[in-house]
Amino acid sequence: MISEQTSQAVQDYLKAIHRLGGAQAVVTPVAIAARLGVRAPAVTAMQKRLAEAGWIEYESGMGARLTERGVAEARRVIRRHRLVELFLTRVLGLDWSEVDAEAEALEHAVSPRLEQAMAAHLGEPLEDPHGHPIPTRDGTLAHRQLQRLSHFRAGQRVIIREAQDDNPERLRRWQTLGLTPGAIVDIVSYQPLDDLFEVHVGDQVIPLGSEGLEGLLGELVFDQPG
Repeated sequence: MISEQTSQAVQDYLKAIHRLGGAQAVVTPVAIAARLGVRAPAVTAMQKRLAEAGWIEYESGMGARLTERGVAEARRVIRRHRLVELFLTRVLGLDWSEVDAEAEALEHAVSPRLEQAMAAHLGEPLEDPHGHPIPTRDGTLAHRQLQRLSHFRAGQRVIIREAQDDNPERLRRWQTLGLTPGAIVDIVSYQPLDDLFEVHVGDQVIPLGSEGLEGLLGELVFDQPG
């Protein structure tokens, strides 16, 4: 039981470091602690263990960067997490606002055989329900140059690519408004003093502040609509 818990903790740390950019750069202990909701001393102790095991490169007071081995393991866990999310939505019919928490619990229990069975059943999918790329079986992860929707301005047309998945209430709100991956959004106007956007999606124009768009990532379709 102890080894299982340790294994899960290692996986959680590696996944967190990867999501914070630790495959390419050093991630600070403060950022890791905030991501995992733990105290800084716990992060320091775990970083030493991960470094000793060869999962990360670590210097005291500087932070952590994943080794090649650490990247491979992190992406293995991320792949299983995102496959589980897609399986839960597409096959079992769960709402996209529910599946992140369920996948967090299930990702550690999925065997390689079950992982591949799910991937085959789903048609070797490229993205999870929130638009995040799913690492391939060999650990390749697509990289996209995306921006926050709140960084775009009036006159620009944007396609939503990803939605942050850790806030169920916000996910339900975005779904109601049609602000989901694949949706085309026209930035109608922006009032900087009020921090208020008007965005056209579907057949409606929606007023939203930056906070309402926070967590949505996209890219330009073209600079000027029409």
